[in-house]
Amino acid sequence: MQNEATQKAFLGKIIIISTLGGLLFGYDTGVINGALPYMSAADQLNLNAFTQGLVASSLLLGAAFGAIFGGRMSDRNGRRKNILFLSILFFIATVGCTLAPNVAIMVAARFLLGIAVGGASVTVPSFLAEMSPADRRGGIVTRNELMIVSGQLLAFVINAILGTMMGDSSHVWRYMLIVAALPAILLFFGMLRVPESPRWLVSKQKDDEALGVLKRIRSEQDAASELAQIQNNLKQEKELQKAGFKDLAIPWVRRIMWIGIGIAIVQQITGVNSIMYYGTEILKDAGFETKAALIGNIANGVISVLATFVGIWLLGRVGRRPMLLTGLIGTTTCLLLIAVATAWLAGSPSLPYVVLALTVTFLAFQQGAISPVTWLMLSEIFPLRLRGFGMGMTVFCLWIINFLVGLLFPVLLGGIGLSATFYIFAALGLLAITFVKLVLPETKGLSLEELEQKFRSHGKKNLENDQTYAAKAAPVE
Repeated sequence: MQNEATQKAFLGKIIIISTLGGLLFGYDTGVINGALPYMSAADQLNLNAFTQGLVASSLLLGAAFGAIFGGRMSDRNGRRKNILFLSILFFIATVGCTLAPNVAIMVAARFLLGIAVGGASVTVPSFLAEMSPADRRGGIVTRNELMIVSGQLLAFVINAILGTMMGDSSHVWRYMLIVAALPAILLFFGMLRVPESPRWLVSKQKDDEALGVLKRIRSEQDAASELAQIQNNLKQEKELQKAGFKDLAIPWVRRIMWIGIGIAIVQQITGVNSIMYYGTEILKDAGFETKAALIGNIANGVISVLATFVGIWLLGRVGRRPMLLTGLIGTTTCLLLIAVATAWLAGSPSLPYVVLALTVTFLAFQQGAISPVTWLMLSEIFPLRLRGFGMGMTVFCLWIINFLVGLLFPVLLGGIGLSATFYIFAALGLLAITFVKLVLPETKGLSLEELEQKFRSHGKKNLENDQTYAAKAAPVE
């Protein structure tokens, strides 16, 4: 029998190893920020505005499909085996990006890397949730979000170090990219020492193995109790009819789906990933030299990490709607000020510092309010029978909007300039505020069952109104 300290240490090891998937997610989405200016050079990949967007966004398109297939693969083969497979894919795709001799191979390798990122975005949180004790689940699962922004910060720091030390080398971008191979190797060998999810083992009728895993991370009494809960939950889920597109004919189900897709779109049309992927280009366009832009971009990574801590703390204390509205008002104001500053201060030596200050403030609102609420609400609004289908659809939409922002931003930047581009994002921000104000319900303080009943009641009320209107409009015979 293991003592409590040993059990906690083993659980801690599981958390650290598995969240390396989140670190890779963050690094691979953030590293392009600093690598892009160097790989765009004429003697390298010779990228124009469109191919810059294609290289950056091909990962995001891959992630959309990786998120869909990642969940199915982990259900079929197990969370642990799926993360092992993803670590191999991370490594192969990273090497492919590093050695890419032309745009076509770079885009293909980035697409494969995106499949790994998308797979990790759904598999790692599921694995963490199923390994965590119920009373610690929220704190443990949100560590993956923290590792994602930490991975982006690490990418910004590595980019700045290599750009400063090797900026005169035309191949510096290849060194920036290959760094991601190290955590991929650590993830692979680390997962070899980690057990499978007990919930997945029970789903495959391997109850004895599941109990053995639980006893390594729980007390004997808690292990037996949790095994019984897992068995009971799986039995209930088997009795549920799985949801699909046919269910969208039901008004309250359709309303939940549109709200979920709306939340996903709102998170992306703020333009957050234009800053996370093209922050160096934005600062260069504002007036910084490349090396100074790489160093200044570290501030964006630091504030993202710090704001995530604040966001996690706020979630238990502030309502979802006011938190999201405050975040959107903050980000939209910053976007508007960036647009105004770049028009009015064009050519001024103060402009790059003003833009840097505003992007940092923007990310404080985004990562401290909008992003945490987005993922929490998406996990709350769908009833059990709809959860898999609903999350799959909304996360797919989120990645597709992310892809479009990544693809179009450099095209807009090169075509209409920094100021006009950010006016567009500010206008989209106003639409997002309107959506949240008029459509989004408050979910704080309600159980999942109470939320489902609230949506059902709303749908029933709308149906009765429609029937009353139809009756009044019908001709009298």
